[in-house]
Parts: sequence; C-alpha cells; structure tokens
Amino acid sequence: MYNSVMSRNLPSPVSLRAFEAAARNLSFTLAAQELFVTQSAVSHQVKALESDLGIRLFLRLTRQLRLTEAGERLQAVLRESFDRVEQTVNEIRAGGGTLPLRVGLTSYFAARWLTRRIGRFSARFPDIAMHLQLTNEEIDFNRMDLDIAVAWGHGDWPGLVSELLIPSRIIAVCSPRFLDEHPHLREIQDLENHTLLHESDHRLWRSWLNAVGAQDLNLGSGVTMNDPNVVHQAAVEGQGVALGAEALLEDEISQGTLVRLFARSVELEGAYHLVHPPEARARMNIKTFCDWVLTEAHDAVVRPRRKPGTPT
Repeated sequence: MYNSVMSRNLPSPVSLRAFEAAARNLSFTLAAQELFVTQSAVSHQVKALESDLGIRLFLRLTRQLRLTEAGERLQAVLRESFDRVEQTVNEIRAGGGTLPLRVGLTSYFAARWLTRRIGRFSARFPDIAMHLQLTNEEIDFNRMDLDIAVAWGHGDWPGLVSELLIPSRIIAVCSPRFLDEHPHLREIQDLENHTLLHESDHRLWRSWLNAVGAQDLNLGSGVTMNDPNVVHQAAVEGQGVALGAEALLEDEISQGTLVRLFARSVELEGAYHLVHPPEARARMNIKTFCDWVLTEAHDAVVRPRRKPGTPT
C-alpha cells in the first residue's frame, strides 16, 4: 500500500531540468544559456542523472548530441509534465482557467450589498469565476483559503493591504408602514417611545445617540438579535427602528421598503475594507475585482439614492 509520508523516489529536480533543456535543444551550450548556468554545469547534471539511472541518455557524437532510446522516453514524459506545470502556473498567475476568485465576507454584507451587484460583474467579466465564502470570523489568510476579503474594522490588518470600501455612515430606518402607524415619530427624542431593534447588544444605538447629542435618551428594552440580517428584515416587516450603514440600505430606501428617519447620519469608528495580501493584485482577476468593487462602492457612497418625503 502507498505510504503518503514516503519520499518520492525521483532524481534531483535540477538534473531533470538540465536534461530536459539539453534534450529539447540537443545541445548543452544552448541548454546552459536557457538555464543561465555554465555548459559544464549542465553536462555535470546530465552525467549525475545518467549515473543515478544507471543508463546513458545521450550519445555524445562529434559536435552533436543524440538521444538514446531511454533518453527519448524520459524526454517525452518530462516535456509533457513541464508543459502541464507551465500551463497551470500561468493559469494561477493570471487567475484564469478553472481557478475561481475566492472572496470572504459576512452574510450581511453579501445579502445587503454585494449579491445585488454581482450580476453586473459577471456580465462584464464572464471569464472570471467567483466563490463567495461567508464567514463572521476574523479574516486570516494563513488559515482560510481566500484570495481577498471584505472585512469590518479600522483598516489595520498587520501584513495585509486594506482599502476603504464603504465608510460607517450610520442612519436610522424603519418601514413606511411603521412610520404610518407612528405619525409622531418626527424627532430623535421621539425614539424613546418606540421599539428599537438592536444587533447583539445596545452599543451601536448608544454610540449613535451619543454622536447626535441624545445620550440621555432611554433605550428601553427593545428587541435584540444576534444576526444583522434578521434585524434588517424585522425593520422591513415594520417591527421597529433599526440602524445601518447608509450605503447598504440604499436599495431598500430607493425601492420604498425602508424609510430613512432624520437627516442625521453618524460616522462611527470602523468601516468596510477590501483586505488582501500585498501580492494579491498581481493576479489579473483579483485586480479586476478590486477595481470594479471599489468603483461600485464609490458610486454608492457619493450618489446614494434616497426616497423623498421622509422625516428630518
């Protein structure tokens, strides 16, 4: 039975590479020029390979090399193998072939923003396959099989490049039905008499109220949920008032399923960033996605679509 920890019984890769170049060129000199080594180095590696195999691979004629039958067999296998290696390496470098672009992001950002735009990306770049990997864990490229990620934070991921994607411009929203049922909800102080929808705890609401000068407002009990998608849906269903990033709510506001309350927006600490290893943008598919998503985010931030007639 094959032992997975057993070392492969293969000659030196250096000697195999030297032989393949010499066999393809039928010249030690040309092989040396291709490999940027001396002619004697190529000759030495080929002799070492022949010694290891116990058989001659070349007939060394006057000013001419000719492959033996064994040499022809080995060259055919190596040529095919190196061709496949070269093809795969080029595909990996270009991000092409069957390798998808692996993007890590939270389910909330995926549902509220990216999946609503991904069709435009696919239509424009049909040759780039993409896998969206949803996670709420801290992004770790050493542990996760990702090419790039969208993460919330302050932009300080050691050893990684981060590019600001969407700032944390937080607004209060509710459904039109909720607003119709609570016509006295006109000012921020009026929130004290209405149901507030919280994500995990009261910290986001408390930070927002502090920023707008309403730190003394009684938050009441409200409703707390540990999934921002559920908070968002509860707001759409008219269950209370929620907070969210303006750029991630623009579609619902434009479509009229949510209404923006008050003119105030608050820039809180943290933002959505595009995060990737420093070398990632060298791959064309990653660069293409980065350029596209940054443009989409910029358009969403500078030209938010708002439905008129909401409380100020």
